[in-house]
Amino acid sequence: MSTLTQAPLAALLERLFTEAEASSPMNSAAFAGVSNAERERLMRSKTEYLQLYTQLKDFPLAVSRETGTLLYMLARSSNARHIVEFGTSFGLSTLHLAAALRDNGGGRLISSEFEPSKVEQARKHLAAGGLDDLVEIRLGDALQTLATDLPEQIDLVLLDGAKALYPQILALLESRLRPGALIVADNADYSPEYLERVRGSDSGYLSVPFAEDVELSLRLG
Repeated sequence: MSTLTQAPLAALLERLFTEAEASSPMNSAAFAGVSNAERERLMRSKTEYLQLYTQLKDFPLAVSRETGTLLYMLARSSNARHIVEFGTSFGLSTLHLAAALRDNGGGRLISSEFEPSKVEQARKHLAAGGLDDLVEIRLGDALQTLATDLPEQIDLVLLDGAKALYPQILALLESRLRPGALIVADNADYSPEYLERVRGSDSGYLSVPFAEDVELSLRLG
């Protein structure tokens, strides 16, 4: 048995995923008149991401069920103890990663989220899942919150915030990635610059598209 499949976390995740699947920003008034081209431009923007994600503050923007399970499996199989997450939202991915830390015997997950209401929701969910002792959520722009006070070595990174910032966030963390560290980038297709960085032949990474919307990269020694 794992923390992921036991009470109280299993029922909590089922509820949160069901709620997330019923709540799509594309059906909201804020996006009703926005074309697909404009949505994609906003997703790729390095200057308008705060405006975009403020509009989306009431939506979970959760990873898929499959990606959540993948995160748990990667963290467990690599015996991760130090994890960094960019983009907490309502905390579904955070719960999966923290469950892996619990089953690995403990550790620390540092997550960053700029929207205060989402931080509040995520903290409630972590407490309900009995995992809040393993997680520090930093409120603010990740370019500042993840710039200091990080573990000496990072075992796993999840990138799931503003897509255009993926290269900058990776640069902040790169010197602390241990050889063999894993980087999971959700919806990385919105960040061609990031994909170019991790897929390059001399990038210091092995990187492949994984499943439908994930880029999985391994930090080489």
